[in-house]
Amino acid sequence: SQGPISGVNKDIAVLQCHGDCDPLVPLMFGSLTVEKLKSLINPANVTFKTYSGMMHSSSLEEMMDVKQFIDKHLPPID
Repeated sequence: SQGPISGVNKDIAVLQCHGDCDPLVPLMFGSLTVEKLKSLINPANVTFKTYSGMMHSSSLEEMMDVKQFIDKHLPPID
């Protein structure tokens, strides 16, 4: 079993994305998951984005948000 989250992992940045029309994983479950995450790590570092009309898939808007998140949090690769 996992121990408590500690050290540098407490400050990890998390981006969670969810379509508001997902028929497979209802938005409510995404909301519950993000609240649980915020109780385990620094809540200021948890971002939850929802996408209007998106089902259980992805969109260009979501992929641009993922790219922006990666660019912000990971060092560039030479």
